Amino acid sequence: MSQEKNGNMTIGALVAEDYRIADVFEKHGIDFCCGGQATLAATCQENDLDLTKILQEMETVKKEPIGRSENFATWSLPFLIDYIVNTHHAYLKENDAHIVAYARKIAEVHRVHHPEVIEIATIFAKIADDMAVHLKAEEEVFFPAVKRVDTAVSSGQDPQSDDRALIKSELTKLHREHEQIGDAIHKIRHLAADYAIPEDACNTFVITYKKLKEFEDDLHKHVHLENNILFLKAAQL
Repeated sequence: MSQEKNGNMTIGALVAEDYRIADVFEKHGIDFCCGGQATLAATCQENDLDLTKILQEMETVKKEPIGRSENFATWSLPFLIDYIVNTHHAYLKENDAHIVAYARKIAEVHRVHHPEVIEIATIFAKIADDMAVHLKAEEEVFFPAVKRVDTAVSSGQDPQSDDRALIKSELTKLHREHEQIGDAIHKIRHLAADYAIPEDACNTFVITYKKLKEFEDDLHKHVHLENNILFLKAAQL
C-alpha cells in the first residue's frame, strides 16, 4: 500500500488492518480508539507530527509476519464479541473496584502535597460506575442482538426488524459513552502528568498510577476493537 493511501486512511482503519501499528500511534500520542475516525495525514498535521517518519515506523512493524491471533479484523462477530467479554470486560470487572480503592486512599493521604489526586479519585470513581452500566448494556442487550442478527444473516434468513433497530440505537449510545469515558481517562492522564511518580510517593501511590496506566492501555485496545471493528461490522448487518 502506498504511503499516500496510508496517510489518507483513518487511524481506526489502519489499526484494524494491523493492530501492531497501535504501538507506533501510542508512541506519538495518537488516539486510535475514540479518535479513530480522523485520517492519519490530518492527525499529523493537526498535532505537528512528521507523517513521513510515522509511515516509515509503520512499515517497519508491518514487515514482521502477523499471526491470526492478532488479526482481529478477520474474526467472526460472535468470536470477537466473546473475546472482548472474556478479555476486556473481565479485566474491568476484576480491576475497577481495586483502582477506585487505591485512588481514594492516596487522595486521603497525599491530598495536601498532591491535590490533583483528589480529582483523579473522583473522576475514576465515576468511570467505574459508568463502565459497570456500559458493560451490562453491551452484554445483556447489544451483544445478544448482534449475535442473533449475525446468525440469521449467516443462515440466509431475514433478521428481526426489532433487533436491527436495537443495534442502530445502541450503537449511537455506546459510541457516545466511549467518547465520555475516553475523555475522562485522558483528563486523569493530564492530571497525573502522564503517570509520573512523585519523589515522595508511597507504595500505594506507585501502584495506583501503574494501575491507572494499565487501565488506559487496556481501554485503548478495548475501545478500538469495538469502535473500529465490531461496531462497523454490526452497522453493516
